[in-house]
Amino acid sequence: MPDTQLTVTLSGEGVGDARVVVRALEQAFGAPDELPSDEKATVHMATFTGEARAEGSPTAPGHLSAPVAVTVQGAPGAVRRASETLARAFTTRDEGAASGDQEQERQLLLEP
Repeated sequence: MPDTQLTVTLSGEGVGDARVVVRALEQAFGAPDELPSDEKATVHMATFTGEARAEGSPTAPGHLSAPVAVTVQGAPGAVRRASETLARAFTTRDEGAASGDQEQERQLLLEP
């Protein structure tokens, strides 16, 4: 199993903001299995299963039009790295976390 198995659930204004968040995570995790695409959906998901990328200077992924609630779930290292990546790219508020034996989950609110 790859060390970066990560599932991201996003809810907010629309698919455009979901794509902006996913693009920010691509810098650390590579491309997701699929980009959010359903214009009518109110909740979007992306799964990253590749190997972690080397850390570098993040590029600006774009701007959010509204707040986006994000839940990242996966291996503890992947969740930590996703949280750090999002905190560098956006104004981020930690909304809580839960830990299991082998997985973690963290809720974040990303603000425009």
